[in-house]
Amino acid sequence: MQDQSPRLDDLLDRDFLPLPELIRFHATIDGRHTALIQDEKRLDYAALDALMDRIAASLQRDGLGSGDAIAICGLNSIPYAAVFLGALRAGVAVAPLAPSSSPESLAGMLKDASARLLFADAATRSALAAAGVEPGIPVVAIDGSGNLPFERWLAAEGAKPAPVDISPDQAFNIIYSSGTTGAPKGIVQPFSMRWTHVQRGRINGYGADAVTLISTPLYSNTTLVSFFPTIGLGGTLVLMAKFDAGAYLQLAQRHRVTHTMLVPVQYQRIMDRPDFADHDLSAFRMKFCTSAPFSAALKADILRRWPGGLIEYYGMTEGGGTCVLAAHEHPHKLHTVGLPAPGHDIRLIDDAGREVGPGEAGEVVGHSPAMMKGYHNQPEKSAEAEWHDPSGKRFIRTGDVGRFDADGFLILLDRKKDMIISGGFNIYPSDLEAVLRQHPAVHEAAVVGVPSVRWGETPVAFVVAREDATDGADAIRDWANARLGKTQRLADLVLTDSLPRSPIGKVLKRELRDAYVPRGPI
Repeated sequence: MQDQSPRLDDLLDRDFLPLPELIRFHATIDGRHTALIQDEKRLDYAALDALMDRIAASLQRDGLGSGDAIAICGLNSIPYAAVFLGALRAGVAVAPLAPSSSPESLAGMLKDASARLLFADAATRSALAAAGVEPGIPVVAIDGSGNLPFERWLAAEGAKPAPVDISPDQAFNIIYSSGTTGAPKGIVQPFSMRWTHVQRGRINGYGADAVTLISTPLYSNTTLVSFFPTIGLGGTLVLMAKFDAGAYLQLAQRHRVTHTMLVPVQYQRIMDRPDFADHDLSAFRMKFCTSAPFSAALKADILRRWPGGLIEYYGMTEGGGTCVLAAHEHPHKLHTVGLPAPGHDIRLIDDAGREVGPGEAGEVVGHSPAMMKGYHNQPEKSAEAEWHDPSGKRFIRTGDVGRFDADGFLILLDRKKDMIISGGFNIYPSDLEAVLRQHPAVHEAAVVGVPSVRWGETPVAFVVAREDATDGADAIRDWANARLGKTQRLADLVLTDSLPRSPIGKVLKRELRDAYVPRGPI
């Protein structure tokens, strides 16, 4: 009799399938295959599937179901991953929150998400308690400590949840923006968006034999766009609680890692290690990068010394259009963020909302099958984030300024809000930063616009010097100004020990602007 059980390809060819059903499939066909690794702990697919059942049953016991939400706040761990996935099986949306958030911000996000439960580690609970902030909802100690440890909250072994019908447009997660330009906004991503990410994983070599090293936090969409394709396609996830370049290289060698997602500053720290070449990284198939500007020089160094392909994604947590640069296939396009992904519509518009002409710069807007439903409880902000073409087609605005080259590759010029208008001229900080990085004394550079009596705004650079640097701030500024256009010249240059960054590596330029004290009239 012919086997009538579905194959993975058959499932992936469907229009939609909830992620928890894919995990059930992997547990059924190869339950002993390792799903999650953290330090010396391992969880196979059969055990993960059973744990997800217990978590979903526990949530249903507590009265949660479709339309409800939970929050998770803590470092990467196997219980964290299991709670996230188990909640999805119950049809419950997940709001993963950054442990680096202030207690007051955490409380605000919990309220905004209408979270019914908070799963938090000891550090998060201590921070809330020290600040006198009451979450206002039950708190489950995901690390096993506290008044309500995870194991005690969890339903008994063998518990099964009631079946739940999940629709494609149902809320999968609520990702909160970093809040670097104001209060964090809850970005509601539907199940259909994550389904698209899983399907996309097939073309990047994810599968049952893939081993993905996760070192960015699970509250970040940067991580999740690699996490879900790995688990959805039956691969193995290696979790790091906190990133360390040396430990990363050891884990990559030990587990024969094939895939990873890193942000540019992590790549830089790894490539800067003097023992980089001592590690066997030959198992790597594909490395990914997103979330922050990725210099062409760093891309070239990775291609030269690190085996496997390198793909840069340019897009937003909100979804919309994505550009993809397969750097290993286009080594002469490393200054770009690539071509629009298949099925993605990327356009450029001016301040009046009109599309710009060929070769002209404009704000990047995008449409794709993977788009947020909107900002949670903020319809006005949702409307502000959208642009519609004359046919009514919905696009997401990025706030980035770019232009297409003659081959259709997108070149990013800067964040629209970071563009400096000095004496009526538009100045893109990224152009100035690229020149500064050519100086042998410069390790990192960030340029911001500050108020100027004479010009309205004027550029100021913040530079992290290399350890062996001998040139001072004025010498570096003068060197750069000799190579910049007259309207681009730096009014000042400040040497600093480090640049302020978000937890996923974005330079916080607002903090630099706010902290700048001019040495004289500018």
